[in-house]
Amino acid sequence: MEKLNAKQVYRTLWRWHFYAGIFAIPFVIILSITGAIYLFKPQIDALHDAPYRNLTIDGQAGTPEQQVAAAFTAVPNASFIAYELPREKTDAVNIILNKSGKNIRVYVHPQTLAILAVEEEDKRFLRIVHDLHGELLLGKFGSVLVELAACWAIVLVMTGIYLWWPRSAKGVAGILYPRVSLKGRLFWRDLHSVAGIWISFFVLFLLISGLPWALVWGSALKEVRGFTSAAMQQQDWSVAGQRNLPALEEEHAHHDMGSPVTATPTIDSSSATHHDHGAGMHGPAQVRVNLDLIVAHAQQLKLEHPVWVAPPSARTTQWTAKSNTQNRPRRADAYFSAQTGELIDIQNFSQRHLIDRAVGIGVSAHEGQLFGWFNQLLGLITALGLVLISVSGFIMWRKRAPDGVLGAPPAMPDAEVGKGFVVIIMVAAVVLPVLGISLIVILLIEKIIFSRWAYAKNWLGLHNS
Repeated sequence: MEKLNAKQVYRTLWRWHFYAGIFAIPFVIILSITGAIYLFKPQIDALHDAPYRNLTIDGQAGTPEQQVAAAFTAVPNASFIAYELPREKTDAVNIILNKSGKNIRVYVHPQTLAILAVEEEDKRFLRIVHDLHGELLLGKFGSVLVELAACWAIVLVMTGIYLWWPRSAKGVAGILYPRVSLKGRLFWRDLHSVAGIWISFFVLFLLISGLPWALVWGSALKEVRGFTSAAMQQQDWSVAGQRNLPALEEEHAHHDMGSPVTATPTIDSSSATHHDHGAGMHGPAQVRVNLDLIVAHAQQLKLEHPVWVAPPSARTTQWTAKSNTQNRPRRADAYFSAQTGELIDIQNFSQRHLIDRAVGIGVSAHEGQLFGWFNQLLGLITALGLVLISVSGFIMWRKRAPDGVLGAPPAMPDAEVGKGFVVIIMVAAVVLPVLGISLIVILLIEKIIFSRWAYAKNWLGLHNS
């Protein structure tokens, strides 16, 4: 057998590009639309919360303890998770409770203590968009599908760049801008390749920066992180399947309390016990201060909103005030003594491990919040560009595909795969384990089933030409 020549390399990568597109395009469209929506989370949150801002205040506001007590009247037998500091004195206070494993947000009027709204976190619009984007609303299985689609989308982009690369073109028409005078499939090919090359870098960035959230890749990164000094700090991003609030992930889940903010909660709600601040405690630490004092101290720190104040837990014996801004380099965590209420420590983003800082910066840019409106605009253009190249790729396929077959580029006659190809595939399989597993599965299916099934082999374009 001969080594692959330039024509064979082109045909091979074209086939990879085709099959990657067939699988990934439906997911890419879903992820692009949901991602474009989530880019504008601050604006959507502001619109959603507009009825609960600029409220009429004609007297003394209630204390945080009283506001939490009011929230418990709306959600009895719940447990306290966090108190969100209001941005303005005329804003409703957001209290996060947990009941039967579900996080519930209660909007409380700061002065009258009237309950303005009660919302289950998982049913909020942006939470649904978030879960659709990361898990297709299918939990861990959906996350693996999204991760698999993201891995093949990386293949799609890389092979697309190779196919786009000008070899004998004269001028930049059809290379850097589409030739609008063309008709039919040639027009769609120009639109597909030109749009693809302009957004390819941003697409790769979004795909790679999204991997820490994925179940397999994110869990592997978490294990790697555990071997470094970063393990001393709480991980600041969630992996698929974690249902806790982002700022409090794994830290304040299912806290059972007998009365508002008068307990030391534990991670396991099934074994949590009620503890009274004044009467002494059986938990990890004696809590002698209440929410009112901690909120007053937290407000003085001027942390970036939104800021959640959470009680001691099984993970920490201290009160915590955590900035949950999407611009993660601006985040900071403050810790207060449960006995005195005094500030013990503040951990800024710059103090986090290199892994956490790299992921944090990537996540912030991925969500469109690292450098203001221009970050959102780049994300939106990239998302719309992905939809455009997906639609144009589909149209190209349907215009080209003969009746009765999938329409894949036919395989080249048998040739020896170069060592470079083997190395690239092996490295990709190690760096992207889900991709590696899928390659093995595809190879086995092709060798065991499709190679012996003439109709399937012909329909898939596995025959040589």
